[in-house]
Amino acid sequence: MTSKIRIAIAGYGNLGRGVEAALARSPDMALVGVFTRRNPADLELQSAGVPVHAIDGIADFVDAIDVLILCGGSKTDLPEQGPALAARFNTVDSFDTHAKIPDYYAAVDAQARRGGHTALISVGWDPGLFSINRLYGEAVLPDGVTYTFWGKGLSQGHSDALRRVPGVQGAVQYTIPSPEAMERVRSGSRPALATREKHTRDCYVVLAPGADAATVEQAIVTMPDYFADYDTTVSFISAEALQRDHAAMPHGGFVIRSGTTGAESSQIMEFSLKLDSNPEFTASVLVAYARAAFRLNRQGEVGARTVFDVAPGLLSPKDPAELRKELL
Repeated sequence: MTSKIRIAIAGYGNLGRGVEAALARSPDMALVGVFTRRNPADLELQSAGVPVHAIDGIADFVDAIDVLILCGGSKTDLPEQGPALAARFNTVDSFDTHAKIPDYYAAVDAQARRGGHTALISVGWDPGLFSINRLYGEAVLPDGVTYTFWGKGLSQGHSDALRRVPGVQGAVQYTIPSPEAMERVRSGSRPALATREKHTRDCYVVLAPGADAATVEQAIVTMPDYFADYDTTVSFISAEALQRDHAAMPHGGFVIRSGTTGAESSQIMEFSLKLDSNPEFTASVLVAYARAAFRLNRQGEVGARTVFDVAPGLLSPKDPAELRKELL
């Protein structure tokens, strides 16, 4: 009998808890540990018997973990943790600052190669599944234009960035697509849409005691890579309202390729997601790619990789013969 893939989680927030839940539905994998910057005794896991360790001691577990799933934020956690941990473990992460992915890839790749490990970066639904569908659209319809719309939904990465702003005690951010822009795209007219025309961003912020609202708002709306290029609304609310009205984490979106083939035949390709829980779905994608990271490393593939480099069959617990019979 094939032994289970030994998975560990680094970081136990919403995403880490989602990974734990996804692993419970993956019979070929076993959760062997959770690593945290908090006091391990303070964490209460969903899984009985799984040990919790301080992340400072993770180097002692290099022989006990097949794949480490990194569940930190993209703003400050992953830029430091990603390269450092890829030097010691096979890793999967959800780094989602699109503009910085090339630099992040290079940093992780250097350390993963040095350690002989496989590191899958920027895994999730965007970047991730949406990225694959953008590639499919360009490859199949070279004469065309690709559009990506996100939301309406709560963005984990943007919410994390908000919470890092000095003076912010708690916050969430919703990305809202423009219905008018989407209809123009689906018409096949291939409109040229500016960033501000496609989405708006709504931020709900709890101020820390003594913080100045105007200063916090200015820091948010001018933040590069996150809010500066969008029409951003900042609403200040109480901690009670944040917990009462914004605890759920829905999200979703669309990738649409509008193109032509032959003598001006209009063709539209569309991929969409509608998610009750953004972190749980992202976690499910991470777990599938953890399976691929394990297999790739076994095949001798070392260094950083993205979803573009992973064959779809490597994500499935089924063997190639089963996939050909059941899904092809």
